[in-house]
Amino acid sequence: MQAIYKDFLIRDWSQSDRNLVAAVIGSVLAEYSLDWEPLGADRDVLEVENYYLATGGEFWVVESQGQVVGTAGYYPFHRGETAVEIRKMYLLSQARKLGLGRFLLQELEKAIAAKGFQQIWIETASVLVEAIKLYESSGYQPATGVETARCDRIYVKNL
Repeated sequence: MQAIYKDFLIRDWSQSDRNLVAAVIGSVLAEYSLDWEPLGADRDVLEVENYYLATGGEFWVVESQGQVVGTAGYYPFHRGETAVEIRKMYLLSQARKLGLGRFLLQELEKAIAAKGFQQIWIETASVLVEAIKLYESSGYQPATGVETARCDRIYVKNL
């Protein structure tokens, strides 16, 4: 993956991004008073190769002027043969309110559809108000079955 949105570069994750990506996600979580869970909900960030790349998913990094300012990824998961979960879609505050989140979500949906997946799930927390507005305005429907402790909402969209 490589895409440009305004002054942002969206590209595939590389091993040298591991600590930078963890710092960005930890920072956004802290901003919303959510805990960084390296042995739990955030283990996938430290093991991108196993969770995303080895399973047929993708993990992307968003850069602005050479600095990592965001992340987004997805991988297949157990809710069906053709289902994926979008995970770790986080942007630092300076990268928000510019349409980047919507662009990222649309690019994820295109990549997911191109691989033949038919259903997308997203777990989130009520405090992530901007994310919830984005998902709901993009056709995601509330569902049940939240599995991540810090999340209290789950959405699904059929492609």
